Amino acid sequence: MKSGLIVSKIRNGTVIDHIPAGRALAVLKVLGIKGIEGYRIALVMNAESSKLGKKDILKIEERKIEEKEAELITLIAPEATINIVKDYEVVEKRKQEVPETITGLLKCSNPSCITNNDPEAITKFNTLRSKPLILRCLYCETRLTEEEVMRQILE
Repeated sequence: MKSGLIVSKIRNGTVIDHIPAGRALAVLKVLGIKGIEGYRIALVMNAESSKLGKKDILKIEERKIEEKEAELITLIAPEATINIVKDYEVVEKRKQEVPETITGLLKCSNPSCITNNDPEAITKFNTLRSKPLILRCLYCETRLTEEEVMRQILE
């Protein structure tokens, strides 16, 4: 098979590359994209990658990724790069990293945690490890695994 572009370039928008194989649909869910919004979207799953073995790629025309969305994408696709495209050229390339502290994005799985019993308490998790992802609640020290984080994000 010849190597080359599987999907044509986009004029303006966002390209999310290096998504772990099989997680592009989760990224679309994080972005709230169901297909009826009118964006032209290219989705490539299980493409060959020298870095990851296999990867997914998303191209979304006329859509910019917000910071909160980028943080959630990082939690489900830590290797992902977010490329901003203008006039067919990449004008910004962001390599996201799992932050040291994640605030207000996830729920603690411990039902006794203060964050589940006080409506004013905001969740905070420290990153213990980014690959595979392990987070620890700042309040009760409950750990969240990558699978639990994925489940919460996709609910």
